[in-house]
Amino acid sequence: MLDIKVETENWQTHVRVPEGTLFDLVRGIGGEDDRFLVVQRVPDIPGHYVQVWHEHGGDYQLECRSGGPATHRRVMLGSADPVAGLMARWARQEPEWDAGTAWEDAGMPAEEPVPELPPETRARLEERIRELLRCGYDTVEELAEAAEEYLVTDEERPVTDAQARRLAERLWLERVEEQRRWPDVTDADRLERAFASLEERGITAREHFTCCRACGLGEISAEGREDARGFVFFHAQGTERAAAGQGLSLYYGGFDESAETTAAVGREVAAALGEAGLTVRWDGSPDQAVELFPLDWRKRLVG
Repeated sequence: MLDIKVETENWQTHVRVPEGTLFDLVRGIGGEDDRFLVVQRVPDIPGHYVQVWHEHGGDYQLECRSGGPATHRRVMLGSADPVAGLMARWARQEPEWDAGTAWEDAGMPAEEPVPELPPETRARLEERIRELLRCGYDTVEELAEAAEEYLVTDEERPVTDAQARRLAERLWLERVEEQRRWPDVTDADRLERAFASLEERGITAREHFTCCRACGLGEISAEGREDARGFVFFHAQGTERAAAGQGLSLYYGGFDESAETTAAVGREVAAALGEAGLTVRWDGSPDQAVELFPLDWRKRLVG
């Protein structure tokens, strides 16, 4: 399995894929609205990626970037498999992954200087973006947007796009470095595995789903497969409480809306969470959320 995220022109996203899947994706591009794909590391390292462009009947333009615009290079290759092979070696971080490749400079323009933020503004933004990083679901792009918009008023936009991006990338890399020191399995990993197991059993399971309980209950029926028996989710407000050390509330039920089915789904959810190694608090009542407490929330960044 390659620790990468692959995004395509037609809005498909593939995370942590086998090498064979990467080859298939590269071989498949070339048609209308499916002419390129971008590969980044998991977790994302801003400014580090490889990407390829191809139209049927033409060569493949492979590009690589390892930092700022001056590191952006490109090469033309005649077929898909050499491109996919280079991408796979890049993904495995082989020391000489591109040996023998005749790169040329891509001619990207230099970045404009970015003014420093005032200390008070920077401090407020750092506090908010670190909160979102502890939640663990936002990409670098989403964090940059949040930083740019956080202090906006009717009269003022105090943070530019470039300032927000620089701050978000710096804090993202700090969090990535922290993540390297985490244990092999965290409670957030255990929750993800429990949700995957429930999904396989016909329970629609969604993390960080919608803004609140009411919206989640209103939208969950459209999320899962048609034969799903029930659901479980937690919402974005719950994620923030978990990241603050306050535990996590999980909402569940059956799609027939009966108390009996809701209680049965609750028992199945509680059992799966316990089997995953999480501490579950639930009295068995279909009127009560399943609570995870204590919960050491350390959600791995993807990007």
